[in-house]
Amino acid sequence: MKAAEIMTKNVVMIRGSAPVATAIKIMKEQKLSTLIVERRHSEDPYGILTDGDIINKVLAFGQNPKEVRVYEIMTKPCITINPDLGVEYVARLFANTDIRSAPVINKELLGIISARDLLEKSDFEQIDKTSLFEAEIEKAVAHAIKLCQEQGFTEECRLAWQAVEDLQVEIAHQQGEKLEKTALEEYCEDNPEATDALMLENWCSG
Repeated sequence: MKAAEIMTKNVVMIRGSAPVATAIKIMKEQKLSTLIVERRHSEDPYGILTDGDIINKVLAFGQNPKEVRVYEIMTKPCITINPDLGVEYVARLFANTDIRSAPVINKELLGIISARDLLEKSDFEQIDKTSLFEAEIEKAVAHAIKLCQEQGFTEECRLAWQAVEDLQVEIAHQQGEKLEKTALEEYCEDNPEATDALMLENWCSG
């Protein structure tokens, strides 16, 4: 299945100059969590406003939604989806970027695709589960590396790598394959100081 097959064609839009209070009203009335922000001209990229933006950037700081404009809290330019992109790759993109919706564009705005569309409209029997697992692994590896870089080789860092290994073991099991080398082992090869710094049993196999 492709993005065009499960996207929502009826896209609700809002001006960047509109008060956030107007966006809240539209979301409530139409039961939406995302609005696409209109372009100012044909070369201008689309923006996106989510309920998370409103909560995290306005309400959480006690600001008056009537006094804050959409353009102040929207994401622009936003991540866009090609209508011919496979559903599994849309899911992978969502997982890697931590977004839950994106406009579908091919020269012009065609629709919007959300996490709900993926869940409710996708034919899961046709989705490449391996791609979804690999996306989760990539995300977990990036998280583990970031922890090690920021905190050093701590217990939290070790647990993050353990989560990576658990995912890799799971996908290897589902594919009926033997896991030749884990992401952790590859990390240790590139960062040999990890073994000495942690002094944890079997953390790196060498």
